[in-house]
Amino acid sequence: MSKSVNWKAALIAGGVAGVISGLVKLGWENVLPPRTPERNKTNPPQRLLEQAGIPKKITHSTYTYSGEKLPWVSYMVHFGFSTSFAMFYSLAGHYVPVIKMGDGTLFGLGVWGAFHLGIMPAMGTVPSAKDQPAEEHVSEALGHVVWMWTNDLIADEVYNKLTK
Repeated sequence: MSKSVNWKAALIAGGVAGVISGLVKLGWENVLPPRTPERNKTNPPQRLLEQAGIPKKITHSTYTYSGEKLPWVSYMVHFGFSTSFAMFYSLAGHYVPVIKMGDGTLFGLGVWGAFHLGIMPAMGTVPSAKDQPAEEHVSEALGHVVWMWTNDLIADEVYNKLTK
């Protein structure tokens, strides 16, 4: 355990890492899409917001770039999730080093399992784990591994630069 942790540097490092890893995860999902086009008409962030009572006209709001309609509300949830977990990981890793085992890969698998196999199916946000296609499990599990590995790499580098 570190003797002295610079909380500000750890949170900034996690925030930076979370934005970058969020972009990595979006790119990953373009290579290995986790959902069918039909299931992606309302993606999990949109469904979660609708479950919280936010109207579809907001949850499905888009902006247009290069002729493509892009779901900015989904991106806000995506990056909020990514930066929140990265900031937690960056700070908590100084106090509970075991969460950094495997350079974040095990933590990433844990987040995937907790949310995609447990919490979101229990809430009705996504189908039960047994009703999700194998392609979704592969994409999401590997995507979470790469996402959290990116968080580990970037957050450590930024933290070290900020504290030297």
